[in-house]
Amino acid sequence: MPQDSGLLNRISSAIVSSHESRGVNPHIAGGHPVSPRRVTLADVAKIAGVSPTTASLALSGRGRELRISQDVEQRVLKAAAELQYRPNIVSVGLRTGTTRTIGFVSDTVATSRLAGDMIKGALEAARERGFMLFIGETEGDAELERLLLQAMHDRQVDGIILAAMYTRTIRVPKGMAVAPAVLLNALPKQPSPLPSVIPDEIEAGRVAARALLDAGHREGIHLIGAGPGRRNMPAGGSVAAVERLIGIREVLAEAGVKPAGGHVCPDWQPEYGLAATRALLQKERPRALICFNDRIALGAYQALDDFGLKVPADVSVVSFDDHPIASWMRPQLTTVALPHYELGRKAVDVLFTEIGRDREDDGGEGEVHRVPMPIRLRESVASPGA
Repeated sequence: MPQDSGLLNRISSAIVSSHESRGVNPHIAGGHPVSPRRVTLADVAKIAGVSPTTASLALSGRGRELRISQDVEQRVLKAAAELQYRPNIVSVGLRTGTTRTIGFVSDTVATSRLAGDMIKGALEAARERGFMLFIGETEGDAELERLLLQAMHDRQVDGIILAAMYTRTIRVPKGMAVAPAVLLNALPKQPSPLPSVIPDEIEAGRVAARALLDAGHREGIHLIGAGPGRRNMPAGGSVAAVERLIGIREVLAEAGVKPAGGHVCPDWQPEYGLAATRALLQKERPRALICFNDRIALGAYQALDDFGLKVPADVSVVSFDDHPIASWMRPQLTTVALPHYELGRKAVDVLFTEIGRDREDDGGEGEVHRVPMPIRLRESVASPGA
């Protein structure tokens, strides 16, 4: 089992609260030096010539309401500014019942380049509320996840976000529902009162299919990665695969179009997109490909080039995720973007709703919040025969 010291080394914190101390000025009003220690309320009161109680009331913004004179209030505020005084968050937490902190526990999101904006979105949403975000990464280790969650609870965080790198179903850890919590990029395998925040993959599938229909494609549309049937799925329980296929099939069916074929990729990496597209091209020539992510599309591009076919003149290609490679490919890839930044912000918004609501009635299932996935229209889709 990992030791506590090792665990603490894995917990990184990003200070996003405007209330944290940024150092102490060694010189104060009147030229009186102070020792390099944290400035206290008593220090402010002494310099202002008032009692600690009066100083506290003046700094709370309720001085005039409690009949503290404007002169006294200004003396207290001036002393606090010159001392660079910051409230003791621990003491404030004991009085208010809040630590102004959020725990963010993920599998590999924190070090994933693709999902870095998810952290940024959560950080900025927390900072706007004056909260600090503690970030811990489990690397897929269930025991480390348990210890990280325990560490967050021990620090009395106001709420926890449990995040996954890619959208999937997870077993909700025991004890997660006893305090405000949100699942990010994940759905519970078993019924749970916890809300979830996920990308709107079903609508993304619809958007991708419409991009081809709007360009005039009706025949020769092949799926690379999953499909054509709902049981034709890669192993691993990918929510994205299932929901993208649902959206694709729905829009094509409404237009009276059937997928010409589907090709399951056991892993959504370029080499599998290359192999699946090569196998397809050895049998027939497609008119359009819907690739289930951009890395598959990269492999498909290579296979098409190997067979002397051009994108989009010969074959149109649309994809998902908006990975950085999508804009590096030539021609640039039209793709439906994962809204990582918006997912992170939305998770914090939902968590604050959870923090503020009455938790006595938690018998139902948590709400699923779907975040829109915008399409990035680039150069890989054209009319048939254009």
